[in-house]
Amino acid sequence: MSDTDAGGDAEGAADDASEGWDVPDPMGDVYRVLGPNGEVVGEVPDLPEGTLVDIYRDMVTARRFDERAISLQRQGRIGTYAAIEGQEAGSVAATHALRDDDPVFYQYREHGAVIARGFPAEYLAYWTGHEAGTAGLADIDVFPLNIGIAAHLPHAVGAAMAFDYRDEDRIACAHFGDGATSEGDFHEALNFAGVFDSPGVFVCHNNQWAISVPREAQTASPTLAAKAEAYGFEGVRVDGMDPLAVHAVVAEAARKARAADGDYDHRPTMIETVEYRFGAHTTADDPSQYRDDDEAELWRAWDPIPRMEGFLRREGIADDELVESVRAEADDRVAEVIDAAESFEADPADMFGDVYAETTPELERQREGLLAAIERHGEDAFLREE
Repeated sequence: MSDTDAGGDAEGAADDASEGWDVPDPMGDVYRVLGPNGEVVGEVPDLPEGTLVDIYRDMVTARRFDERAISLQRQGRIGTYAAIEGQEAGSVAATHALRDDDPVFYQYREHGAVIARGFPAEYLAYWTGHEAGTAGLADIDVFPLNIGIAAHLPHAVGAAMAFDYRDEDRIACAHFGDGATSEGDFHEALNFAGVFDSPGVFVCHNNQWAISVPREAQTASPTLAAKAEAYGFEGVRVDGMDPLAVHAVVAEAARKARAADGDYDHRPTMIETVEYRFGAHTTADDPSQYRDDDEAELWRAWDPIPRMEGFLRREGIADDELVESVRAEADDRVAEVIDAAESFEADPADMFGDVYAETTPELERQREGLLAAIERHGEDAFLREE
């Protein structure tokens, strides 16, 4: 599946089916399996029913986590938060297409990858200011989020190269946004990946906006997937709001990266998931200042959760009882994660613990100075009023 022939028969089927859709298609040429109402327009991946339900459950949980996290931020209970609403399929389905020991490197919005790996109770703690939240990700082979745009991509390539050198049957999967393609780290990482045949999958979430900068102001390239050609490997453009299409292209890219059948030699792939950020860039953003509400409504017709639910119902896999059960499970799990985050006791000394592998004399001096100040003035002097 290349950028020029992405989708093959499935795309042709999607084009034919689109004539009967009552909503416009804003994505252009993409690989697609499901129509806007969950109708099948391409080749459905051969997945067990349990996996299909798990993908749906994880997307619903990600959406519920989003709603609760935004509410917590508005109450001052967590810091600035990056919402995933509308983009759940890209990280959830991609992670289900990997093996459990394939590390995931994400930017900061792809909460679905964490949820698909088990949603550790510590996760929300990071957003409340506790490093325990990132430490908990190590157990599920997810690297900590990166505020520095594209800064994690060289790390992902380095990990993939290490797997190759050690002859380990593992690949690295990196998630990033369309704005990351304007960063030097993006170029350096993908150039290395192409030159050294690193076993990696690069998932570029094209949600149409890099904060307030539209995609067309990012690059003169016709697509973001086309950029992969400059690095000597394939780029694929997929409907990023179609979980089955995302799973299909990531699974194929993972197969190429592993070279399990000898057809490929650890070839990386870049996947452009065409999707839309329904809400703000973060809770510190106001999208009404740079885009129209009508634009968001156009894309809401392709919401990944109703599409997946529609597919499951059409296939006789889901009914009202299952849907209600999934929603209740999502509510309960998110509530558990919130309770766990709010049970952490803050220790100011923790901020010095992981700056370096071994604490330097200067950091120790700063730590002792802070603790002495707290002892002298009392903890209340360092607390803000809620």
